[in-house]
Order: sequence, then C-alpha cells, then structure tokens
Amino acid sequence: MSTARTALETEEHQALRAAVAALGKRYGRDYMTTVIREGKHTDELWAEAAKLGYLGVNLPEEYGGGGGGMAELSIVLEELGAAGSPLLMMIVSPAICGTVIARFGTEEQKRTWLPGLADGSLTMAFGITEPDAGSNSHRITTTARRDGDDWLLTGRKVFVSGVDIADATLIVGRTEDARSGKLKPCLFIVPRDAPGFGRNQIDMELHAPEKQFELVLDDVRLPADALVGDEDAGLLQLFAGLNPERIMTAAFGIGMGRFALSRAVEYARTRQVWKAPIGSHQAIAHPLATAHIDLELSRLMMQKAARLYDEGDDIGAGEAANMAKYAAGEACVKAVDQAVHTLGGNGLTREYGLASLITASRVARIAPVSREMILNYVSHQSLGLPKSY
Repeated sequence: MSTARTALETEEHQALRAAVAALGKRYGRDYMTTVIREGKHTDELWAEAAKLGYLGVNLPEEYGGGGGGMAELSIVLEELGAAGSPLLMMIVSPAICGTVIARFGTEEQKRTWLPGLADGSLTMAFGITEPDAGSNSHRITTTARRDGDDWLLTGRKVFVSGVDIADATLIVGRTEDARSGKLKPCLFIVPRDAPGFGRNQIDMELHAPEKQFELVLDDVRLPADALVGDEDAGLLQLFAGLNPERIMTAAFGIGMGRFALSRAVEYARTRQVWKAPIGSHQAIAHPLATAHIDLELSRLMMQKAARLYDEGDDIGAGEAANMAKYAAGEACVKAVDQAVHTLGGNGLTREYGLASLITASRVARIAPVSREMILNYVSHQSLGLPKSY
C-alpha cells in the first residue's frame, strides 16, 4: 500500500522509517496477541528497539540518546503500530518523562534517568489523571508539602499505564505558593518502592500488554531533589510533557489505523464472492480510500506538530499537537471500523486480529485528553470563542 510521505521527510527519516518497519515486521500482531494472551510484557521487542537506539532517539546525545526529537520518535511508534505491535510505554517513558527531565531536570536527574530511559533499562510512568478531576487539571488534589528538607506527597491517581514495570512514576502534584497561598502544579519523581506509594490494577476490557493502575500516595516522603525543575515553572514543565504526549498518541492512532487498513486492503484484493474481488466494488473500495486519506492527513498534522515542537515553538506545537491527536483519533476509529466491516464475520475472529482493535482504537479518542476537550481548546485558542466553563 503506497503512502505519500517521501517528499516531506529527509533521507534519514525515510531510512529510520524503513528500519523500524522491518523490526516491527519481525514481531507483528501475532507477537502482540501472544503477549497479551499470556499476560506478559513486550520485553523482547522493547529490548531490541532499545538496543537499536529507537527508544531514546529523541533524547540528548550526551545522555545516551539519539539527539533527535519528536519527529523521529513519532516515526518509531507509528511504524511499530503499523506492523501491529505498538509500544504504548514509548508515549510515557521517553516522550513525556524523558522530555520533561531533559528540558527541566537537574544535572543529577538527567544523569540518573536519561541514559536508562534511552537504552530501555529504565522505564518511567506518568501520573496526572485523578478520580475527581478528569480533564480538569486545575482540580488536581494531589499535594506536596514541605517537611524539613523533604516533601510529603499525598493523593490519588487513576489510569496510570505500566506502573508495574516502571522504575519510577512522574507524578503531577501541587504545592502551595508561599506568597499567594494558591496551589500550583509541580512534578515529582516517585520511586516504585517508596513507602506509602501503593498501586491497584484496574480491571479493563481493553486488551493490552500495558496494565492500568490506580495509585494511592499516603504521605510519600521524597527528598528535595525529587522535584523536577523549578518549583515556580510547574505549568511550563507540565505542558512540555503534554505536547509530546499528544504527538505520540497521534502516532499510536495512525499506526493502528494503518495496520487495520492494510489487513482490510489485503483481504479486499483477494476475497471473491461473485465474479471479482470485493475490493473492485466501490462500496468496499471508497470507504477504504477515505480511511487512507484521513490517516495521511493526520500524519501531516502530526509532522507539523513534531517540527514545531522540535524547533522550540511550544505555543504553535500546542495547537498542532491537539489537532493531530484529534484527527488521528478519528481516523483510527474509522479505519478500524471499516476494516472490520470489510472482513465481515472474519473481522470478528481472532485469526485476523482486528476485533480487539475495536476497543483499542477508542483510546486515541479518549486519552490522554478527550476529543471534546480538544475542540474546547481549538474553540478558545484558535478561534477566540468564549469559554463555556
């Protein structure tokens, strides 16, 4: 299946895309479904991707990374997804946590975490969502208070991916401003074995290697250097991580959509009910063509967002990253739905590996921020319309 990307990408990007596609092909959907069925993790693929330098391609070279940016990292996740074996923790560990630490962490934090995040030997989760806050980050109640030179962190988080395999979790909390008394966002690195740091797995209908957790932080004592960056720059640091999260979620959705579409196209080329393959009928061909167009358009916005972010334009990247995430989520859901429908009953069998994507594709619409909140963002920030909340 051809894909119109050569004109916009450098030779290095095209080579990276081809190399990652080859890696993904060696694992594929069968590997992923086996891992899920056996309740395991994608350790083999994670280790090989790390060894080849793909996991840390966005991190600084002086800390063991590839010296690239979100443009490169999004290519890696998209191509693994297109092969049927995406690594969700790429969104969290190198993209969010690695980026925040690289941009705002102390020298000690960078030396401690970035080489391991780059070579895959360390993994970090990210906790922001709370049971009573949802998409309203201003209602976050996880708070940190000083106790001598230490911090005491208390609160709850939900839908935190991969805490069971993460060495630490980057927690979004709030501290009290000494001058105004108001709470302001701050980010803390919480080691997995910290006393008072509890986790409970959430029973999900979503079938994925990465498990979801609720976290309970009960006066978790952290040293002063657990705080990432400047205490007064919390919001800036937070959004430095959220833009890569949206770009990578777009890559996740585009990859999944491409995988589903490729399965449907292959089936439509060969499946014959009457005199010709079903792909010759416009009722089959046109919806698949539409899905392809939507995925390609989503990639264009993702590439724009990645370039703006890598160039340091956080404001411009914010708008583009939200649009890319929205477009990719919609395109992914529609591509999966049309792929399943193209295969008919076969689309619901385990043999073809599409049915499980019906649930998985919804993730790109819901997380890390709902499409409605993105429409709110575009309404206010891009169009200048008044807020409803």
